[in-house]
Parts: sequence; structure tokens; C-alpha cells
Amino acid sequence: RRALVDEIANADPKGWKNDVSPPFKNPTDAVIYELHVRDASINANSGIRHKGKFIGLAESGTKNSNGLMTGLDHLRELGVTHIHLLPSYDFYTIDETRPEKAQYNWGYDPLNYNVPEGSYSTNARDGLARVREFKELIQSLHKNNLRVIMDVVYNHTMLTDDSWFNQIVPGYYYRQNKDGSFSNATACNNETASERPMVRKYILESVKYWLTEYHVDGFRFDLMGVHDIETMNIIAKELRAIKPDILLYGEGWTAGASPLPEELRALKKNASKLDNIAVFSDDIRDGIKGSVFKAEDRGFASGKKGMEESVKFGIVAATRHPQVKYDSVNYSKTPYASSPYQVVTYCECHDNNVLIDKLRLSCPNASEKQLRDMQKLALSIVLTSQGISFLHAGTEFLRSKNGVENSYESGDSINAIDWDLKTKNKDVFDYVKGLISMRKSHPAFRMTSADDITKNINFLHSSGSLISYTINGKSVKDKWSTVFVAFNGSDHEQKLVVPRGKWKTAIVNSLASGTKTVPGKIAPFSATILYID
Repeated sequence: RRALVDEIANADPKGWKNDVSPPFKNPTDAVIYELHVRDASINANSGIRHKGKFIGLAESGTKNSNGLMTGLDHLRELGVTHIHLLPSYDFYTIDETRPEKAQYNWGYDPLNYNVPEGSYSTNARDGLARVREFKELIQSLHKNNLRVIMDVVYNHTMLTDDSWFNQIVPGYYYRQNKDGSFSNATACNNETASERPMVRKYILESVKYWLTEYHVDGFRFDLMGVHDIETMNIIAKELRAIKPDILLYGEGWTAGASPLPEELRALKKNASKLDNIAVFSDDIRDGIKGSVFKAEDRGFASGKKGMEESVKFGIVAATRHPQVKYDSVNYSKTPYASSPYQVVTYCECHDNNVLIDKLRLSCPNASEKQLRDMQKLALSIVLTSQGISFLHAGTEFLRSKNGVENSYESGDSINAIDWDLKTKNKDVFDYVKGLISMRKSHPAFRMTSADDITKNINFLHSSGSLISYTINGKSVKDKWSTVFVAFNGSDHEQKLVVPRGKWKTAIVNSLASGTKTVPGKIAPFSATILYID
């Protein structure tokens, strides 16, 4: 609630002018890891000294109770390319004057858009400390070959009548219903009017400021469907003029009705109208694990039949493919992406139940081994599908939130990452690490055009909870000339028909393997990946 006037360069950490982003080529090369700053370090077993702070995540050499890497070193070890930080600008619900009080929020309640969150700094009363320490975190991530995505929430403000915007020009910054009341497509009591010139100008100048002053590498737009297409495309054009390899994506939906016509909104179905700004694919998300709105609903990876086409739709990144039966896809009955750059492929995020909790809730009779296999199968689908890969923090070692569906203010007891789970579930961590390494090593899993996907992916089987397909790797200059991928989403072993050839195994029944044997069967809830050199 206080302002500071100072020269911001006074807050630059040592060597800041020489800070550079790690090399990055195509958007589909990204493996994004979504992480909350406080969650990453607050647990006693994180081994991190500055718990809950920006600079805590910048520490190296940290270990859990059993000596395994945590925090920054863990992220580097896992092999992801981008760290998506949940809101790190100044948000409303944390009282920065009371650092001794345990307070928690995800941060989707904007107050001051252009200042880092004070509770994540070591001293919120020192206005330059939060600037310097956020820059130190970004600098540290860059040095460790990790890029940084900022989660930004320009679609609404925490306050409405009393917001800073409304005090400047009452009513101008927000859309209204016909009766003059504030419209509410965000379910947060207001929605900003991005199509109005000064609102558009504010958002544009804000993202450019974070890009140039803080060296961030991309933005995730919360409820992007509230914004208009024209504004989003102007943002994309101007940011790429500064940083050509910037990564932009967002939620292609709203949380309620908006007075802005649908055809003008940055919705999922309008993805092809966006300038290579990606949208999250809820089609593959719920195809894999079941509806996020129905805890008991299962998906392909948890044994629900009839989800094959929804998963195939995600495998080809919502682009047009002659072998996808669109009338059987769960949500989208037509492809909406003109490029795999336009789709974020995922099966969980901070919203709703984390994956292992969803599996436990929807499969109450499943054994722990079955649940573990389902988790590995779900992540196998995500990390071998086309599009931009996206993981929620801790999924690689079965992070749980004890069944709390939306933990935005549930506190550390629910949200803190339990780093000792990495020891308990080391096999899952190693498996996911291997999947990420495989994806990064093989362009067959991250094609850059819809035409390549259509020509080079050939589905062989897609019924009875079994999906199999081949990828022509040679065509996209992969060292694997042909790849065979199979997923068994049933609770029983299935026969696997593999085309003739001298196959080698990358993964058999969700186990890494270097043998030359080709299995004739695929285990329950598992993935098999074969290749020919």
C-alpha cells in the first residue's frame, strides 16, 4: 500500500547486465514446469535456507532428508526447459507488513501489476529488495539453463469499485452489462476491457516492462478468453520484436458470460486466429484423467473406455488429422489449431485436483501400484504428444494435496512440496526424467507444423482402451527413423501388434529398457515405445 520512487538500476544484482536467456528454438521444444514460489521451499525437508522466498529458489546445493536434490538443482536434474512461476507480481491477500504470520495464496488477486510480490522478498519494507531478489532468481534460473514464464492476470483486479483503475477513471477499465453493472466473465466480480485503448496500452506496457526490466522469457495469460484477439496479437507482435523466441500461452476460456462477442475473444476455438499464442488443451487433459469438475469421473489412463479419440486429438495437438474421429472427441468436435505451437499439452495444473489425488478419488478400489502405473501412463502421453509439454510441480514424484481440489488459500500444510516424496517415489522421478530427456532428444515428438503431423503420424489401433501409432522420424530429421508408441489404458494385459522391423526398445510397459526384444503384449496401465534406427 506504499509507493517508492527510486532508480531501479540500484536494485540490479551483480552481473545483471550480462544476464542472458538460455538458447531456445521452437515453442514445441518447451517442457514447462508450473511452480509456486512458496511451495517450492517452505517445507522443512526442502533443505532450502530462505524458505518461501524468491532467493530460496535460487539456492543451489539443497537436499532432502535423504540427500536427494531439491529446489533449483532438482529442476535442472529433471531436465525441464521453462519454469512457469505462479503469480509473482504484488497481489492483494497477503499482508506484507506481517511476515511473521503464516499466510498463503496462489496470487490470482492482482493489486499492483508492475511490482514483485513483497512476501516473497526477505524484507517487504525495503522497496528495492523485492526487485533485486526477483532478478536474482531469474538470473540464477538462466545460469542453470532454465527459462522463466510469468503467470499474469490482467483479466480482472481483486478490487472493483475501489480498485486503482476505477479510482482513475470510474467504469472505463471494466466491461459493463446493459444495465450498467460490472460484467463478470472471470467469476471475480469484474472483467477488464482489453479492447479499450488505454486498457490495451496498460497491458502492453506492463508485459514489455517485465520482459525488458526483469528478463522474463514468456507469459501465461490467466483466463485469456476474457481478452480480445486484437490485443493479444498486438502483444505477441510487439514482444517478439524485442525477444523473438518468447513463449506465450494462456487459458482459452472464460469463467462466465462476457458482453464481448465470442468471435472477438481469445478463446480456444479461435486459436488459429491468434499469432502463435498457445491455448491449454482441456480435451487431452480430461481425456487422460476424466473431467476436472467430476471427481469420480475417470479418463483413458484410469480405465474409462471410449476416450481414445480425445487422447488422439491431443496427440496431434488439436490439428487436423484424417484418422481422428472428431464426433467422438469429448469437447472439441473440430480441430482448432493450425500449428502445434498453438497447443499446450497437459493433464494437470494448479487448478483442480493434482493428478495422483484425482486418480485416487476416481479409482477408490485401485491398488497403489495401479495408481502409480496410471500416473506414469498419463505423463507418458503428455510427454510424447505433439504441442508444448506442461507439467505441474511435484507430479514427477506423486505430489499430493490430500484431496483438496483448489488449494489457493489452503496454506502450507496442503501446498508445500514434500521433497521426501522424491525418495519414496524415486522410480517415478527417474521415469519422468527419462521421458523428458527422450522428448528433448527426438524431434519426432515435437514437430513444428500441422502438415508434418498429418504426414508422419499413423494410427494403427485406437479402441478397447488401446492406442498405438507410428511416427516417421526420418521425415523430421530424427535419428530414430521410425517410432512406435502404444498406450494401454485398461486394467488387463493386451495383445500388441507391432509392424515388422528391427525394433529396439526405449520404453516397455512403462519401464526404461535398452534391450532389442519386442514384446507381444502390453501391461495394464502402461506405455511402450519402440524405435528403428
